[in-house]
Amino acid sequence: MQNLAPIALFVYNRPEHTRRTLKFLQQNLLADESRLHIFSDAAKRAEDEAKVAEVRTLIRNIEGFKSVEVIERDINLGLANSIIDGVSKLVDEYGKVIVFEDDLISSSATLQYFNDALNRYEQEEKVMHIGAYMYPIDAAVLPETFFARIATSWGWATWKRAWTHFEPNIDTLITQFDSQKINDFSIDGTMNFWKQIQEFKSGKNNSWAIRWYASIFLKEGLSLNPASSLINNIGHDGTGVHSGVNSIYSVTVDSKTITEFPDELKEHPEAYLAIKSFLQKRKGNLWQRAMRFMQERMTMAKLR
Repeated sequence: MQNLAPIALFVYNRPEHTRRTLKFLQQNLLADESRLHIFSDAAKRAEDEAKVAEVRTLIRNIEGFKSVEVIERDINLGLANSIIDGVSKLVDEYGKVIVFEDDLISSSATLQYFNDALNRYEQEEKVMHIGAYMYPIDAAVLPETFFARIATSWGWATWKRAWTHFEPNIDTLITQFDSQKINDFSIDGTMNFWKQIQEFKSGKNNSWAIRWYASIFLKEGLSLNPASSLINNIGHDGTGVHSGVNSIYSVTVDSKTITEFPDELKEHPEAYLAIKSFLQKRKGNLWQRAMRFMQERMTMAKLR
């Protein structure tokens, strides 16, 4: 009997996204042996109540898993607090957890990847995070999976032993950074991770993910990643609370089963360079940026 990790799914007010996320989760090889825990946040505004109710009607009738527990919040916690609370609850009970949000398309092999990795690195203190999403990098020149410092948040897993190092207090995190760490944390300045820290401090975002990445980074922890993404985020269509409209991070989900895992617990240098190269070039040249800006404006206008 496999000791499978529970799945935490966090949902809010997007019934169609939630339906697609669940459809692909149900098609996973280990779905019928996995416990699913769905955390439904309460409406923040009156205009969200109908959509939240629609999502709750959907999730109350989900099948295809070993068990389904639905946790309907009475008050709006917000995504960050909902995730922190839900993940803490499940790792306390099960010692590990797989985490999904309501806008993630998964491969049929995603749950297998998570569980194999959770079992393989369970006793390795340095390994703190397992990510299933990977940027559109050239996977052909890389191993099937590799370690990196980046902790991606679109489909991930961890253990209680790692989650105990999660530091939610932004001031506690900031005081541990110097200029070199800021540069390393930001992948040689190619990604706005430090800006996200500053924006959380100033109240411009409420990201749990940037605090989790910072917690891992400051412990010199590692994240396991697939070279070809097992997840695609379908939430960048203007419907998300925390995301706008863009296709920069869109990927084709790889359906093959992951069989190779690294033995050496250190960041893979070629993978780091591939990620850095993608982040440097992700927005394209001036013309590409202008065209994307216009497309995003047009999409947002249609949604209004």
